[in-house]
Amino acid sequence: MRIGFIGLGRMGGNMVQRLLRAGHKVVVHDRDPSTVATVVALGATPATSVEDVVTKLEPPRIVWVMLPAGAPTFETIRRLSEIVEKDDILIDGGNCNYKDALHHAALLKEKQIRFLDIGTSNGIYGNKNGYGMMIGGEQETIEQLRPIFETLAPAPDRGWGRVGPNGAGHYVKTVHNGMEYGILQAMAEGFELMQHRPEFELDPARIAVIWQQGSVIRSWLLELIGQVLAENPTLSGVAPYVEDNGTGRWAIEEGLNTSTAMPVTALALQWRYRSRTKEPFGDKLLAVLRNKFGGHQVTVEQDSGSTAPAGRSAKSQLLESVD
Repeated sequence: MRIGFIGLGRMGGNMVQRLLRAGHKVVVHDRDPSTVATVVALGATPATSVEDVVTKLEPPRIVWVMLPAGAPTFETIRRLSEIVEKDDILIDGGNCNYKDALHHAALLKEKQIRFLDIGTSNGIYGNKNGYGMMIGGEQETIEQLRPIFETLAPAPDRGWGRVGPNGAGHYVKTVHNGMEYGILQAMAEGFELMQHRPEFELDPARIAVIWQQGSVIRSWLLELIGQVLAENPTLSGVAPYVEDNGTGRWAIEEGLNTSTAMPVTALALQWRYRSRTKEPFGDKLLAVLRNKFGGHQVTVEQDSGSTAPAGRSAKSQLLESVD
C-alpha cells in the first residue's frame, strides 16, 4: 500500500522501516532532516511539508500522524483537514487523549474524511517484534487498511484490532498505560526489597530469569529487568528520576470522572513525582516537626550534600516507561 507518515520519532521512524521492509510505499515528513534521511536511505519518499505529503499521495490518501499529544497533533490534523479530500483517511497513532480523538473525529466527519485513532504500544522494540495496536473507528475503514496493520503487528492475526468507535483506541491505550504504571511500580518495589537481605546473597538478574519460566508474574517486563540487572547490577550512574508521559494522569482522571477506585495507579504516579524532587521539602518538615513535638532525632546533611536512600536508584530505573 501507499501511505504518508508524519512524525519519525522513536516509534514513527521504526514503524516506517517495518513498512518499507514489507514492500509498502511510504512518503515521510519530519522537522528533523536526519530522521527523514535515515528512512529515505531505506526507500521512503521524502516530503518537505505536510502539504507535500498530501501532494505525493494519490486518492484515496492514507496519512498516519505520529506526533506528541497536544498542540503538535492538533495543528497537524487541522492542517490536513483543510487539504485532504473526501474519503481520504487520517490516522492519529500517537498516545493522545481520547477526548482529542473525539474532537478530530467530529471535525473530519463534517468534511467526509475518514479517521482512525490508534493506541500504539511496544516502543522501540516494535521495529523488530511488531506493534500492539488498539484501533478506534469504523470497521470498513480498518479493513481497507488491513495490509498496513498486518505488517506493523507482531503477526498478521495477533496484536491488533478494532476496540470500538472513534475515541476508543486512545481510551484503551490510556487504560493500558495506567495498568503499566502499577505493574512497573510493583516490580520495582519487589526488586528493591531483595536488596535489603544481603545475607541471602541474592542474584536479582538470575531471579528474574527464573521467574520467567512457570511463574505467575512471568512477562516481557521481567525479561527486561533481567537484562538491565545483568548489565548493571547496582544501576551505577542512574539517577532516581522517573518521567511520565501523561497517560497515567489521564487514566487517573478517568477514574475520578467515573468514580472508579484506582489506588495502585495513583500511588505509582505519585512516586514518579516524588522521584523528581532532589530535596523533598515535605520530608524535611516532617523530620523537624517530629523533633519539635517528640524530641526525635533530625539527620543533618553532610557538606558533600544529601544522598538518595539505599536502593532508590534501582527502583527508579525499573520504573522507566516502556510505552
